[in-house]
Parts: sequence; C-alpha cells; structure tokens
Amino acid sequence: GTLLNLSVSDHGRSDSLLLSWNEPKGGAEGYSLALSSLGSGTLLQNGSAGPNTTSFWFHGLTPGTHYEIEVTATLACMETTSQTVTAQTSPSPVRNLSLSSGRSSAVLHASWAHAHGQRDGYHLALYHSNSQTLVRNVSTLPNASTFLFDGLLAGSEYALKVITLSGSSQASTSIHQWTAPSIPTQLRLSPGSSTSLIASWADATGAAWLHLALHNLLTQTVTMTLSAKRGLTSYTFQHLHPGTQYWLGLSVTAGPYTVAGPNATAWTYPLSPGNVTLSSEEEQSSLQARWSTPAGKRDFYLVTLQEGGDGTPTRNISVGGDNNHVTFHGLGPGKQYSVQVTAVAGPYRASSRSTAAWTQPLAPSGVNLSSQDSPDSLTASWEEAMGEGYLLALSPTDHPMKNSSLLRDVTNFTYQGLRPGTLYTFEVSTVAGPYTSSPRRIANWTYPLPPEQLTLSNLGRSTSLQASWRAATTGCTGYTATLRETKSQEQVRNMTVGNDWTNVTFEDLVPGRQYTLELAAMAGPYRSPARSATDWTYPLAPAGVTLTNTRRPLGLSAFWDMTAGDVDQFHLQLYSKSHPAQRNISVGPNTHNFTFLGLSPGIQYFLKVTVLAGPYRSSSHFATEWTYPLSLANVSVQPGRRPQELHVSWVESGGGRDHLVQLSVAESLSIIRNVSIPRGVTQLDLEGLVPGSRYRVEIISQAGPHRISSQTAIGYTVPLPPLSLSASPVSTAWALAVHWETPPGQRDGYLLSVHEEGSSAPPRNLEAGKDSTNVTLAQLEPGTCYLVELWAVAGPYRSLRENVTGCTVPAVPTNLNLTNPGSSSELYMCWNKPPGRRDHYRVVLYSLSTQSRERVQTLSPDAQNITWTHLEAGSRFAAQVTAVKGLFKASSTNVTQWTHPLAPANLTVGSPSASMLQASWAAMGREAEGYVVDVYDTASSSHVGRVVLGGDARSHIFRNLSPGTRYSVAVRATAGPFDASTPNLTHCTREYDTLLA
Repeated sequence: GTLLNLSVSDHGRSDSLLLSWNEPKGGAEGYSLALSSLGSGTLLQNGSAGPNTTSFWFHGLTPGTHYEIEVTATLACMETTSQTVTAQTSPSPVRNLSLSSGRSSAVLHASWAHAHGQRDGYHLALYHSNSQTLVRNVSTLPNASTFLFDGLLAGSEYALKVITLSGSSQASTSIHQWTAPSIPTQLRLSPGSSTSLIASWADATGAAWLHLALHNLLTQTVTMTLSAKRGLTSYTFQHLHPGTQYWLGLSVTAGPYTVAGPNATAWTYPLSPGNVTLSSEEEQSSLQARWSTPAGKRDFYLVTLQEGGDGTPTRNISVGGDNNHVTFHGLGPGKQYSVQVTAVAGPYRASSRSTAAWTQPLAPSGVNLSSQDSPDSLTASWEEAMGEGYLLALSPTDHPMKNSSLLRDVTNFTYQGLRPGTLYTFEVSTVAGPYTSSPRRIANWTYPLPPEQLTLSNLGRSTSLQASWRAATTGCTGYTATLRETKSQEQVRNMTVGNDWTNVTFEDLVPGRQYTLELAAMAGPYRSPARSATDWTYPLAPAGVTLTNTRRPLGLSAFWDMTAGDVDQFHLQLYSKSHPAQRNISVGPNTHNFTFLGLSPGIQYFLKVTVLAGPYRSSSHFATEWTYPLSLANVSVQPGRRPQELHVSWVESGGGRDHLVQLSVAESLSIIRNVSIPRGVTQLDLEGLVPGSRYRVEIISQAGPHRISSQTAIGYTVPLPPLSLSASPVSTAWALAVHWETPPGQRDGYLLSVHEEGSSAPPRNLEAGKDSTNVTLAQLEPGTCYLVELWAVAGPYRSLRENVTGCTVPAVPTNLNLTNPGSSSELYMCWNKPPGRRDHYRVVLYSLSTQSRERVQTLSPDAQNITWTHLEAGSRFAAQVTAVKGLFKASSTNVTQWTHPLAPANLTVGSPSASMLQASWAAMGREAEGYVVDVYDTASSSHVGRVVLGGDARSHIFRNLSPGTRYSVAVRATAGPFDASTPNLTHCTREYDTLLA
C-alpha cells in the first residue's frame, strides 16, 4: 500500500498528541483516525479528516501513557490504505516539591506530591550550588515521594532537580536549600604586638560567612567587626590600645541559618616605661626612681631595685598604673644600685632599666704608712670600706698633695720614686659614684740615698777614664772610690775625696779594656750602699780592609790587619744602596778575614769593619765590590692586546743595572730589535709585528763589569681571523661547502667547529691547512641548519672567531599516495616521512577537470597525511608535497585521483511509441565525465540494452522494444573508475491498440 509517513508529537503538552502524515500520491478522498490504549487495544477516541488534511489533535489524554493510533486513507476507486503508529504522552512534573535540612549540617530531606498521570519512576539529581558539581544521582520507584540526602557539606547551598520519567519522555522540577552551618573550633586570640591581636580558628569550611566582633573590655565598646567568606582561618586586628583586654565573639551564617560560635579574650602587649632614672635623695641611704608614663593602659607597675653590677634584685614594689615614681630608704652606704620598672597588663610585661646610682660612702679605717727600709718608697695600707674605689694623696709635709685613685678591692699602695730622708703626709678617702668621703691622714719618713748619677766614661780616649756623680742633698760627709780591671778584679786605683767633689780622672790605662768603679756616700754613722759604674777605654780602628769577588760559590771575601790593645770582637757590616737588607757578622778577636755567601747577585756591596770593645766601636774605611748577576727567570712571551703585539714579562732573580731585550724571528735567528730596559721593570710590549708569527726573545742582565743572558723564550702573535666566511649547500649531496678568504699575516692552519641546530651532541671539529680557503662538510643531516665556526691557529693561540649558519637541502618526501575514501567531496593524501629535518611541508592540490584555483596547505614537519574536503564531485585532481627548509625545497612527483560522481537526478521514463522508451535526467553538480544507461525486462530480469553517453547527455531513447511490456531503467554517472547510479525506474511501453487509436 501507499506509505503515509506518520509522525506524532506533543508540542510540550502532557495531555495531547498531534498526529501528522503525508498525503498519498494521487491524493485521498478522506481519512479516519482511531486512538486505542496500547496493549489492551481498547478504543478511546476516533475522528475523521477531509481531503488535503495532513494532521489531527487528540486531546484529554492521560500524561505518561502509551497509545496506538491507526490512520486509514480512502483513495480513488474506493481503495483504502492504513498505517498504525504508537506514541506516548509526556509525564507531568511532581507537585509541592520541598527540601529541608531540619537544622542539620549534613542532611537534606526531599519530599513531593505525585502528579496526575502515569510514570516509570523518578530521577533525583542533587548539585552543589557554588561549584556546580553533581553530588548525588539517584533513581526511585514511581510510588516514592521522599528521599534523604546525607553526608553533605555543612553550611552549603544545594540544588535538587526531580525528574519524572515515562518512557523516553521526562518532566522536571527544581528547588534550592542550605544545610545548617557548623561552628569553627579552637578559637584563639593572642597578641601580635602592643597594638594588634591575632585571631585564629580551625574547621572554618562549614559556613558560608564568618562574623567576628572585637570588644574593648575596659570601655565596654565594640572596637571592630569583620565578615569573611568561607575558608578564612585567621585575622589580625590592628590599631588597638596597648595593655588593654579585649573580648572576641564569633558567629557563622549559611543561607537562612545563623549560629553563635565560641569566644576568647586576650590582652595587647603593654608599652615599656620611658626615661627611667634613679637619683640620690637628701637622706644618705635613700634613692628615688622616676619614669615617664607610656601610651595605653596597664594593671600596675612592678619596680625592682637591683644591687651591684650583676643586677641582683634586693627589693620589689608594686604601684598603680598611673604612678611615675617611688623612693627606696635604708640602703647600704657606698653601694651601686639600678632600678627596673615593669609595666604589667594581664599576663604580659614590658620593662625598662635605669642607669646605675650610688649611695654616699664612709671613710676607710685602720690607715698605716711604712717605709720598709727603702730610701725612695713608702707603703700605705687600710681596712676595706664599701664603695667604688679609693682616692689617695701623698706629699712632703711642706708641699701640695699628690693624688691617685684605686679600685675597691685594693687595700694597700706603694709610692715609688720618693725623696730620701723626707717627711711625707698620706691621706685616703672612699669613692662611690660621684661621692667622696672625708679623708683619713698619717705621716712617715724615708731613708737617705747613696750618691746619685755615678758615671764612668772614656770621653773618646784610649788610655784614660773619668768618673762623675751628683752630690747627695742631705747628710753626706764624703765619698770613697775604688777602680778595678773588670775581668781580673785586680785593683788599679783607690782614693777618698770630700763631699764637695763630683768627678775624678784615672790616667795611663790600657786601650779597649773594661774597668769597674765603686763609690759610696757617707752621712754620719750611716753608709749608703755602694754604687758602681763600668766602662771601657776606647778601642783602636782596624786598618788594611779589602773586599774581593768569588764566583763559585757566589760571594765576597773580606780581609783586614791586626789591631793593638784589647778587642772583644770584630763586627763586619755588608750592605748595598739598592738592596734594603744588610749583613751584619761578628767574629772573634783573632780573626782577620771572612767570606760572605748567599748574597744577591748583580748588586754593588759596601763593607765596613768595626772593632768592638765593650759598648765602644771604632770603624775602618769602606771597601766596595759587585756580585755576579743571575740570568732572569720565568721569561714569558705572550700575545699582546692586538695581533701585531707581543707581551714579554720576566722575574728579576738578582740585581744588575739594566736589561737588554733582544727579539728575533724564530726561524732565522737574526735579531730584529734591541730594547734597553732599566732595572725594576719586569714587562715590555713589542709592537708592529706580523700576526700569527713565531718569535724568539732573549734578555741580557748587566751588573757592574759582569753580564749574563737568560734562557731563550718562544712566543706567537695572535693570527688574524679569516675573512668573508660563507657556507652554502651542495645540491647533489647532503653537505655544506665552506669558503673563506686568507687574512693578512701568518698562521699554522685553521680550526673548524660544526654544531647541529637544536642538538645537545658535541660539535664536530676539523682542521685545515694554512693555505686552505675552503672545505666541504659531508655526511650531514638533510634539511638541517649548522653553525660553522672558524679560527685561524698559530701555535697554541686562535684568532677571533668567525661564524656562519648554513642549511642542507631537505630530503624529498616519498611514496606519495592520493586515495578516494568513497566520498564525492574528499580525497586522502599520505606520504612517507623523509630523513632529516625541515621547517614544514607545502602540500598542493590541483583540479585537472576545471580551471579552479589550486589549494595549498602548510603542514608541520612531522605531518604525514592530509584529507582534502569540500571538493567537486566527479573531478580529477593532482597532488604534490614539498619539504621546505629555509629557502630550499624538495618536491615529490605528482599523483592523481578522482572524486566519486553524484548520481543523476530527476530520472523520468516515458513511452513515445509502442516500441520506444525515452529516459531523461538532470546532472547533479558539475556534469559527469559520462553516463551509462541500462534497460532491463522487469518480468524476466534480463538485460535488454546499454548505452554509454558523453558528459553533456541528458536523455536517451531505446528503440525496438516490445509493446505493452514493463521495463526497468537505471542511469549511472561515471568519473574515472567511479560511478553513481539512480534507482531503477519502471515503465510500460504502449499497447498496439493505443498506438492505432
């Protein structure tokens, strides 16, 4: 029968269905419709529709119910055709949906009322509103009306969607609700500074908002409030009052819920008092502490009095927070005190300390002054008194006091350097800080002195000595003098003189001999200890001093004549005006020559020989001589700052007047330059030389009449870098041709370094001869860039680097293939990846069937295929892939392929006569390459005829067919190897009687 193509929809209505159909070919005279319950077949509704009608509404249906609808079309000649379709009405959404937490922080209870109609079940989807994540996904039975969601996040908003399911249809209703918030725990409030408090808590994720209120407990006012979103776990309250107690309250909210949380109290740190001082009062044993009041509040001040330098606490006093002074009574005399004032606020303290202060001291007792038989000292002693130290004073009775100070642990003092036989007065006082006690006094005498300033001197003479002294000031009646030879103790002279004598001369003595004189002062019955003095007669100078040179070993020999009189030793002084060190040698009295070894080479020395007799000496004239110089050490020849320079340096190893630097070309040995350098200079720059050349340097040292040469040093000038460096690819191979121009000067050769781009492998190094100007780098990767570095080399030195980057030609892609995946608008293209690298592929597709513009794509260097889309059906295309590296390209051969043609459209078949059939069609898209038309006898399914036509054909007439016979015709469009055919269309040739009529 004829198909009506029935379709049913509800257009969003759960109690209605709209039935639609297609009008049959040739039309219909009317339609009858019947709606029955699916399964039972009970007829529920029926209806009818006239011709040209293609839809019908069924109303008053039950939501979510399956129905069967039959449509019967009445055709011409009373023929009918029927078709049946099943349909289902959409379900209704639930009613009175509610979602409540019951003040629970982890549970939500959902409930609803069933809607009218039928359903298969319910689907519940619970979402977390903030993150939009699905939390629960539950299906329930159709009779369920409640559900409990547990394990939820506290203080969070959730959205519930209840979906009514019926077959493939559904209806939904949504609602939002919050879980109750949870209270944060472990609330702490602690001071951060004197003006800040730090609040912290845990478990802060169970509420959407946290609210904090800080109260000043002193003023009973709210200082600060704060509201913060979920997750905050700490906050610092700033700009608070120092030393003040605060109360912090915390509450949380989530949607409609608000819950009070914990609270905490804390103090801010107090500020320390300022300008703390400790000073003496009018009372002898009292001190007063004062301070300035700091900002903020405090509970009280704790005032601690500390004794001594170690700050041992002795008293503690607490005073109100508004006080600024306190007085301490009954303290010990002469003691050091300091005070510490502490501001106390709650559990916290802040302290300041004063400088030290003293109480007034008492004078020491038990004072004593003794001479202990000494003519120039007195010892004072006393008992210890409390204080910082003592002030002492000593003076002759008729002269001003002489003051001195001592520390407290000293209880005696000895005065030295006093006048003999003199009466002295002694005073001692105790010192404590700025205070001094009244003094204690005592007096005593010193003993008389022996003669003073006794001297014995030769006055520069070889045979006499003169003694002199200063007369005693008191109690002296005369002097006794005895002269002896010091070594043998044999007495030479003995005499007594009056108290008005102050000198005496002893004659006819031996030159260079030591004598000792003893002299004592007499005063009444007392005799002073004897004073003694010693001296030598002056020695005679040596004669005949000479200095001669010795080469091996390097040294100088000294000679001199024997000397009359006594000699202790000979002293030899060897020195140089150009050398800071000098040699001093002493030899015995019987030695008359000496050799100096280990001297500095190349130095002029001077010698003086001195006779020593006691402290006296007599020197000869000077003798002079040069030591042989040493050759210079560590001669070094290095390249200079420019390629035309050499830098010569050396170490001076021994004296000399100057140096002569000789430069020669290493190969010829001919001297090309002589440069004189003064002593002290240790380097020289030689300019105007040939770059990259080998030179020889020798340095001659001179000292007086002596000359010596250094060892020869070899050095190179730095070569000049190569010129016009270039690197170009070799077209027939994966290689680079490197070229350069020869620079001026000399060189030993060239060094090349080749490094592949993007590679961590070490570079390749090559060497080239000194006359080379090119080299070919082979066996390189295709399509790869290389950094080529080039140096000229001379000896161990390289020129400045020249570098250039060159790229090899990329490899050609292979095995290019263009295939049709069975599409009329797509072609698939692939190829094998060639070796080496490339920047990208350039892929080109040409149409060989039309003059349309070529299509070009640029692909990554690792691509191996591409699909061409939106192509013309039934067309032939050619493709090519090119590997590109910089300016270089490598292209594959061309390949071709066809797209599938489109089947002809609008095929019609007619019978213009009893033996003919005419087939007509239209082309789809562009015209095909050709058409093939086949005709078959429908009854026998035998092939009757075929014709192949050009691409511009649109019809064809088959002749000589049987009249009144049904034939089947098909038309195929062809393109290359592909074709697309129309469906077979049947038609009858005319009967003979039709043709005769």
